[in-house]
Amino acid sequence: MKIKNQPKERLVLSWADLGPDKYLSDRDLQYAVKLLSSCSHPYIYKITFATANESSALVIRPFSEKGTLKDLIYKAKPKDPFLKKYCNPKKIQGLELQQIKTYGRQILEVLKFLHEKGFPYGHLHSANVMLDGDTCKLLDLENSLLGLPSFYRSYFSQFRKINTLEGVDVHCFGHLLYEMTYGRPPDTIPVESFPPAPSVFVVSVLESILTCEALKNGMPAVSRLLQMPLFSDVLLTNSEKPQFKIPTKLKEALKISKECIEKRLTEEQKLIHQHRRLTRAQSHHGSEEEKKKRKILARKKSKRSANESGEEHSAKYSNSNNSAGSGASSPLTSPSSPTPPSTAGASSIPPAPPLPPAAPAPSTEVPTSQPDASRGALLSSIQNFQKGTLKKTQTCDYSAPRIS
Repeated sequence: MKIKNQPKERLVLSWADLGPDKYLSDRDLQYAVKLLSSCSHPYIYKITFATANESSALVIRPFSEKGTLKDLIYKAKPKDPFLKKYCNPKKIQGLELQQIKTYGRQILEVLKFLHEKGFPYGHLHSANVMLDGDTCKLLDLENSLLGLPSFYRSYFSQFRKINTLEGVDVHCFGHLLYEMTYGRPPDTIPVESFPPAPSVFVVSVLESILTCEALKNGMPAVSRLLQMPLFSDVLLTNSEKPQFKIPTKLKEALKISKECIEKRLTEEQKLIHQHRRLTRAQSHHGSEEEKKKRKILARKKSKRSANESGEEHSAKYSNSNNSAGSGASSPLTSPSSPTPPSTAGASSIPPAPPLPPAAPAPSTEVPTSQPDASRGALLSSIQNFQKGTLKKTQTCDYSAPRIS
C-alpha cells in the first residue's frame, strides 16, 4: 500500500576527482569509500550512497534545510549562490558563547573518534560542518581518501611543526573557532592579538593554536583541548553509540596512506622554508642599507689594496738602492781611474838601432790583477771615465840617421 502525499527526500550529489594525496590502491579506495555509508556517529553526517573508481568518486547525502555552520555564521540561506552568501555579508557577528562551546565540543569529539580509528580527515572548515537541529555533523570524510588538498593547506604548510594529520585537524579547528567567535576568518596567521571575545576561555584556546608561539611549538592534542575550561563543562545529550568498523587490512592501508600524506606535507614545508630563507636573504642584500654598506667596504678594500701595493713598490725600490749602494761603498782595491801610460822611457836614450821600433801606444786596459771584490768600483770608474783627463804625450822620432 502506497502512502499518498509522502514528501520525497531531497538528496545532494557530490562528485570529485582524485587529488595529489591519493595513496590508496584502487581496490582499497573503492572499499573504503563504500564503507563510509556504514559509519554511524552522532556528529558525522549520514551518507546515503558512495562509490569510487580509478579516477573519481560519487557520494550522495540528504539535503539539510538549515545548511552548514558557515551559513549560520554569515546569516545566509543555504540555497543562495556562494558569492551572495559569503562575499558581502550584511553584518559580521559571531555566535553566542553557548553555541561556540557546544559546537566546539561536538567537533572535537568526532575528531577524537576519527583519530582513534586511524582514519585521516584533514578537511575541517565551517562549510564542511552540517547543522542538524542543535547538533554539528562533519561532512566530506571521503576527501582524505581521494587525496584532495585541505582548505587551509596554504596556512599550515608554512609551519614545519604542523606535520601530522592530527595537528592539521587541530589547526583547522583553530580557524573554525576564530570564525565562530568573531564572525569572520583571521586576517593573518599567526595572530598577534585577539579582539574582545565573549569569554577569556575562548581566547585561551585560540592562543594555544593560532599564536606564533603555538605554531613554533606544535599543536595541542584534541584530548587536551577537551580538558580546557571552554569545553570541559559542556554536557552532550546525544546517546547514539558510534559505530565504524574498519577491517584490519584496510586499517594498515589507511596507515600507510596517512604516512605518505604527512611525508609529502613535510617535503613541501621544507621547500617553502628554503624559499622563504632565500627570499629574505635576497631582500636583505638588495636593501639600500646593505648596498651602502657594501660600497663602503669596497672603498675600504680598494684603499687597503692600494696602500699595500704602494708599500710593496717602495720596498722593492729601497732594496734595489741598497744593493747598488753596497757595491759602491765596498772597499776599493783598484784605482778609481785607469792608470795613465808610463813616460819614464822617454828621458833615457837607448842605443840607436838601425831601425828602432815605434813607441808603444798608451795602454787603456785595466790591470787584470784586481780582485773580484772590486767589481762594483771598476764599473763605477768605467762609467766616470773622461777622455779629456788623459795627459798628452811627446814622441821623439829617432828614425832619422845620425851623422857624427
